[in-house]
Parts: sequence; structure tokens; C-alpha cells
Amino acid sequence: MRRRFVIEAVMVATYGQLLVPSRPVEYIIPYSTIMELYDMKDGPEPVMDDPEDDRHVKQKIGELIEFFAEPLNRKKIERALQMPWRESPPLLLKEDVSFIVVHAIDNAQYGELFDPIETEQILTAIKYQVPLLTDQLELQDRIIEAEVPVQVFDIEDFEYAVEVGTEIDWETSRDL
Repeated sequence: MRRRFVIEAVMVATYGQLLVPSRPVEYIIPYSTIMELYDMKDGPEPVMDDPEDDRHVKQKIGELIEFFAEPLNRKKIERALQMPWRESPPLLLKEDVSFIVVHAIDNAQYGELFDPIETEQILTAIKYQVPLLTDQLELQDRIIEAEVPVQVFDIEDFEYAVEVGTEIDWETSRDL
């Protein structure tokens, strides 16, 4: 059983450990976060503070953009974009890593506390009832303070999240 997480596309490019999980993982990615990759790759703003790290991450962002632009993947994504909340079929990156791209739609439900990308991530996590994975401590704090009904994990706790989720999934399936 794959462990599922909602995540921004840039996090996958930034944190290499997300591509080598101890168990199969499926990342649910709002489409708007894929569009952000283009701005990050070509924009003047650095993604990382260290210039060498910034070059490396921008290279990884470029590779991820190429992956999403491959004809079969692009076709799957375009199909998902035809309707709000439609999801793409799985895009297999590696044997243990796949992506589902969702045409998430921001609504005003959390608009005062969160920006549109954060809102889409939260709504996607709620809709699919899967945890949100992020490196933004401020976002995690705001989710907790606002009592948003979503489980959130810090990227630093990724392996723990994969293991805990597997145990929870196993316990749930055992009871069926």
C-alpha cells in the first residue's frame, strides 16, 4: 500500500530524500504548484540561500518540469485540468514514487489565513483525507492555530510519517 501525501511540487525538487522513501509513496500535487516551478526555475529570486545549492535545486526543478512535460504525463495532466478537483492517473517517477496531479480550486474558506497555494494544499489534503507534507514551520503553526482538520508533517519527519502512516493503514485494513 502506498503512503499518500499532499505536497508542493518544489518540495520534491528541493528535498532529495522524498524520492528515496523506505516504502512506496504517492504525492498528490495541486497543479498550481507545478506552474510555480517555472517561475522558480527562471526567476531572479534564489530558491536557496547558498548559490551552489540554488543552482542544484534549480537544475532539479528543471528536471521535474521536464518530467511533467513528457508527452504521456502532459496528456494525463491535461485530462485532469478539464474539471475542478479532477485528478490525473498516477505519473510513475520511480518504482516507489508516483504523483497524482489535482486540478485543485481555491475557495475563500481559508483565504484570510492562507495564501491561494496554501489553501489549495489544505483543501486537497482535506478532500483526499491525507496528510500535508511541508517545510514551512509558519504554515504548520497557522494550520494548528486555525484548527484546520488536516494532519501536517514537517519534511524533516518524512520517514517517520511514512512509517506511522503504514502502521495506521495496516491497523485499519486489519480491522476490515
